[in-house]
Amino acid sequence: MRIALAAASTALLLAACGQGAAPSDDAPGTAAPGDQATAASTSTAPEASPSQTPQTPPPVTDPTTPAEGEQGRTDNWRQVVTAADASNLSRLDQAWRLARAEADDKGFADQFEALGPLVDPAAAQSGRLQPAPGTYRCRTIRMGTQGEVGVGFVAYPFFRCSVELTPGGDLILTKTTGSQRTRGLLYPDTDRRLVFVGAQAWGMDETGFPRYGQQPVRDQVGVLERIGPNRWRMVVPWPRVESKLEILELVR
Repeated sequence: MRIALAAASTALLLAACGQGAAPSDDAPGTAAPGDQATAASTSTAPEASPSQTPQTPPPVTDPTTPAEGEQGRTDNWRQVVTAADASNLSRLDQAWRLARAEADDKGFADQFEALGPLVDPAAAQSGRLQPAPGTYRCRTIRMGTQGEVGVGFVAYPFFRCSVELTPGGDLILTKTTGSQRTRGLLYPDTDRRLVFVGAQAWGMDETGFPRYGQQPVRDQVGVLERIGPNRWRMVVPWPRVESKLEILELVR
């Protein structure tokens, strides 16, 4: 898909997720043994356990990024996502509210508050929405649960992400390390957010990534917002597994 880079600099779209061991929190370039989540109690757990992650065949997809663009050659995310995902995005406020309430009910209020603007639904800032191409530190926060499974709040350590602007005009966000990696295109939306449309690779054996819609259980649709001078967050309401709300923080 090709996105015109207009004066508003709304060049955008999907992310390539790499493979490898996760960088540690205090040393982004150093490999750690694997994804470890810290859930308020100092206990650790994998980023996604096999029992939580539905098993599907590995996607057969070329991991390289086409120079001419990807998703239907449109800059309108509404022409790309399913009706169900569009509905989930329209209920973003509800996901914030219910996820926060559950985190509080399960005793994670202090950990939640310590994250500051990262978990403030109103923290999005206008201007400079597009993160510049390059490498970022990123971490995942999961809030709320689906059904009776889950602890209600999990904060993972930092891994590695990248942003790439292709010759075709796509802005691609990638979580390149960890057992759950994501790749997605960033579409223009409002003066305070972009829309991310992508999909996940699971496990350390996958080298490619499904396209959005190819394996619906892997799909991710969310919003990317700038919450500081060099800080962004991608918020996914009602993700397919594990939580009610998922946040990917990006910092430089």
